[in-house]
Amino acid sequence: MTILAFETSCDETSAAVVRDGKILSSAVSSQIELHAEYGGVVPELAAREHLRNLIPVAQTALREAGVQPEQLDAVAATRGPGLPTALLIGFKAAQAVAFALRKPFLGINHHEAHLYSPWIRGEPPVADFSDFQRNVSLIVSGGHTILALVESELKHRVLGSTVDDAAGECFDKAGKLMGLSYPAGPEIDRLAEQGNPKAFDFPRPLLNDPGDNFSFSGLKTSVRYFLRDNPNLLNDKRRLCDLCASVQAAIVDVLVAKTIRAAKRNHVRCVTASGGVTCNSALRRDLACACKREGFALRLAEKGLCTDNAAMIGILAGRKLLAGVELASLDQEINPSWELA
Repeated sequence: MTILAFETSCDETSAAVVRDGKILSSAVSSQIELHAEYGGVVPELAAREHLRNLIPVAQTALREAGVQPEQLDAVAATRGPGLPTALLIGFKAAQAVAFALRKPFLGINHHEAHLYSPWIRGEPPVADFSDFQRNVSLIVSGGHTILALVESELKHRVLGSTVDDAAGECFDKAGKLMGLSYPAGPEIDRLAEQGNPKAFDFPRPLLNDPGDNFSFSGLKTSVRYFLRDNPNLLNDKRRLCDLCASVQAAIVDVLVAKTIRAAKRNHVRCVTASGGVTCNSALRRDLACACKREGFALRLAEKGLCTDNAAMIGILAGRKLLAGVELASLDQEINPSWELA
């Protein structure tokens, strides 16, 4: 089964070809430089870039996979959640391809695809579910922070999510306050490696709350007030590194503690993590240490599959087709606020 998948939920234009769980190609065109000037994603500009890049990216994916359009068995695309104008480009293009080739079409939930990306391994990457087990999954990105219990393949339920800012949003907004370039998350990660995470004491929102929800707006506000009271700190490279390390530690401590607590409460033996913030070195390190200490198996999505990509969309579409999930209508519309159930 050969599937062409599209992903345009935000600022990455991506197309991938997946065959029987193997990723034959994954092409991504990033818009980071375009949006850096504005300190965040501008939806209208993102949609315009998707329009410009989608066909070349799809052609690249097909060429690298060595697949002709008539060899495709199905077409899939991210239906939501995401920026409406951005989603629309990839979703309608995928429907058009499916209609022209008379092939089945599937609209995929972006978050659900993240749930299964930690099971993709190897080179070339292959989705291996042979040792799949019940797990608690952390999805953490610029727009979302979610804890889900995955009972079995394609069966899951959300335990909790952010009540305000997502972890990645907190990273980026805190970095913007520090004068770092967009996206600030990777830059905070880099500077934090040279800093002391205990130099400054920032709040850990909802850390001791027994529930599974997250909140990061208060931490962001705390950073704002801290910089108001310490305006000269940003001129000292060592203290800036300490600040980055301290802010990062506050975010990571909350993510790790609540994930481990949820895993214990739900009696799972496996923890997974995915989404763009899972590229953060401190999160990967601390989550690995915590899981080892508590006896949990840990699966982290490969860094290349943490950020938005069509490969995970194609992988999930293939699993759904094998499971006999009902196909989407070519009249189906995008769902920008499609929450993971």
